[in-house]
Amino acid sequence: MMVRTEKLSASLEDYLEAIFWIAQSKGAARAKDIAKRLCVKASSVTGALQSLGEKKYVNYAPYDVITLTSEGLEVAKKVVRRHQILKDFFVDVLGVDADIADEGACSLEHSIPRTVVERLVDFMEFMEVCPRGGKDWLKGFADQCNAQKKHNCEKCMDACLKKFRKEKQIMITEEKTTTVADLKPKQKGVVIKINRRGAIAKRLAEMGIGRGTLVEFERVAPLGDPIDIKVKGYHLSLRKSEAADIIISAK
Repeated sequence: MMVRTEKLSASLEDYLEAIFWIAQSKGAARAKDIAKRLCVKASSVTGALQSLGEKKYVNYAPYDVITLTSEGLEVAKKVVRRHQILKDFFVDVLGVDADIADEGACSLEHSIPRTVVERLVDFMEFMEVCPRGGKDWLKGFADQCNAQKKHNCEKCMDACLKKFRKEKQIMITEEKTTTVADLKPKQKGVVIKINRRGAIAKRLAEMGIGRGTLVEFERVAPLGDPIDIKVKGYHLSLRKSEAADIIISAK
């Protein structure tokens, strides 16, 4: 199998990302859909699609629907993941407005090294599970940025220690565990163990998902199965039976 050495331009990556999202909602993309999403002229779309078609990233023919090849899909997923991780960091950690965060993510997603992206994921997970981090810590940062009040470090550390002791005692006495299948939308939990083997266990392991990993429940299908979760910036769909085998400590 030939290994790609060329790097796509930021513009062409934008086209793959646009096709990915259009296909998610419509099944396949048309040139007019891409032009509308990217706010570009039809002639620009044609040139980009011809280039991507020659590089075997899309299946393209004039006046026909456009779909991603397997290789194009992999590139698109990587761009989408980088974008979402950056946006989450800007919004959830830095408290930046969502629209501004989205614009910033668009600018950086093409150039940020993979090692930096993975370190951002690690940082956000650490911040969520570390007793010194979490929402209270982020609120303190937001208050300081907005000059609402001066930060009192001594008071903050004292409150953090009391909260940690209380939550630790609750976990000891009540064994506060559940499964991913029992979470509600936007609720999070830390993986304790995975009671499943086979393909799904391998799939999770390949993404670095195991004990100590933060999981966020995103949505459930209208009929209750499958469910969508987010882990390490990846968006995954799991059968409810699979999710029920992932034991977590709910947050």
